[in-house]
Amino acid sequence: MARTFLHQFNRKARQDNETGLVINTALTGGRFFNKNGIPNIQTTGLPFWRRLNIYHTLLSLPLWQFLGSILLFYFSINLVFAGLYLLIGIEHLGGLVARDDWEKFGEAFFFSAQTFTTVGYGRINPIGFAASLTAAFEAMLGLMSFALATGLLYGRFARPRAFIRYSHQALFVPFRGGTALMFRLVPYTKNYLVNVEVRVTLALKIEEEGNVKNKFFNLALDISRANTLTSSWTLVHLINEESPLYQYTRADIEKAEAEMLVFVQGFDESFSNTVVSRTSYRFDEFVYGAKFKPMFHPNADNTGTVLHLDLLDAYESADLPVIM
Repeated sequence: MARTFLHQFNRKARQDNETGLVINTALTGGRFFNKNGIPNIQTTGLPFWRRLNIYHTLLSLPLWQFLGSILLFYFSINLVFAGLYLLIGIEHLGGLVARDDWEKFGEAFFFSAQTFTTVGYGRINPIGFAASLTAAFEAMLGLMSFALATGLLYGRFARPRAFIRYSHQALFVPFRGGTALMFRLVPYTKNYLVNVEVRVTLALKIEEEGNVKNKFFNLALDISRANTLTSSWTLVHLINEESPLYQYTRADIEKAEAEMLVFVQGFDESFSNTVVSRTSYRFDEFVYGAKFKPMFHPNADNTGTVLHLDLLDAYESADLPVIM
């Protein structure tokens, strides 16, 4: 009977019909968004190079992978041109002092590196039309490559980003004599946001007319807007008669494969631009009967506040007024 009531209630609950996400569960698998906010979508049907989008990929790669890609390209292109110089003939490189094949390859490689970077120390020089043409083409390619690398570096550092971290779990917490679903976020750099707005959508798999469908509901937050975000912020959804989770048990939430989609938007004063961040919490990332530990306190002389980023996920057990 409880399950029938829940289905009837959810049909009356305020649904979010503008999510842009698929309603038919047969067409979706797994979570909608990964923890890092990237949509859990694998694309096919396009040629590899069009799907790859090299520029966007290089902007989005972790820094160590980006630098590794630049270094790999640098050494690879010099290996190619060193091979071309050897193919043309090592005698067409004047000023060589190499005595064996390995030293000749090394001379050709480092001559290529000097030409590619337009350093040109001058000890080795191309002789003949083929070697000169190859060196000229390599110098032009080097200028273009460094221009692109400079643009990518600038794009990575200047691209607006929301430097926000989220708690790994969302908690069902005793709150105001009832229960609330909470998670928290915190800025982790000096890029403070103003006019911050948070929207939360709950995705549930609900059976209707014999078919299981994805249903999306707006989760009303106790406070959804903030003038500024300088410290941790705990977002609270009170579970009452207006909540799509009203009278849901833990078993109900797991059966519905609940996923809470979080969208944060604010204005970054450093970038002078609007930034967006998102994440999601699946049913197996919910903790029942817990509350977050404080993650900030006054400093020693009570003249400022100390924020502990390492306590973002810290929580302790708490008894819920309703058994979930």
